[in-house]
Amino acid sequence: MARSSVRQQWKAKLEGKEVSSSVSPWETKQGNSFEGQVLGIDPSLRGTGLSLIEFKKGKSPIMLRCQTVRMRPKVSQADCLGEIFRSVTSFLDDFPVDHVALEETIYVQNFQTAQILGAARGAAIAAAAVRDKPIFEYAPLRVKQAVVGVGRASKEQMAKTVMSHLGHGRALAFDEADAAGVALCHAFTWKG
Repeated sequence: MARSSVRQQWKAKLEGKEVSSSVSPWETKQGNSFEGQVLGIDPSLRGTGLSLIEFKKGKSPIMLRCQTVRMRPKVSQADCLGEIFRSVTSFLDDFPVDHVALEETIYVQNFQTAQILGAARGAAIAAAAVRDKPIFEYAPLRVKQAVVGVGRASKEQMAKTVMSHLGHGRALAFDEADAAGVALCHAFTWKG
């Protein structure tokens, strides 16, 4: 019987079907052998997702901590940026983070929206940069291709696939799932 591809295995798993291969998709992707802790960040002014994942050879990745930095609409932009900086700093102070991976700014037609997203990314990047952490950036399309296998995957597909990679019991908020997806993408595509 022909072996199924990683993409076919994950599709079957997400549909609740039995996966016939004895090799899990994570084991197939472990060829790059990234080891360490990655802080994944999905930047947004009012809902930045943060997910810290640990990768060890021969083991499935483990989520150590996740959070969505939620800010109410009445909070000023400056205060939001300060809170993003403090939240990222908290993760970096509490854990021995090896790499920081961020989602790049998506294409938006509204200039003001692009500026706000850029400012949120800047606050997160600054927190990592002042602690001399290596920073890696990934396009949303690349993240979805690396994690789900489909570049145009929905938020729901992304959240389900991230949870299945991590064996996570509770449903993650979309911002946390996106941040975890960035961290997984970094580990899956690591060439270092």
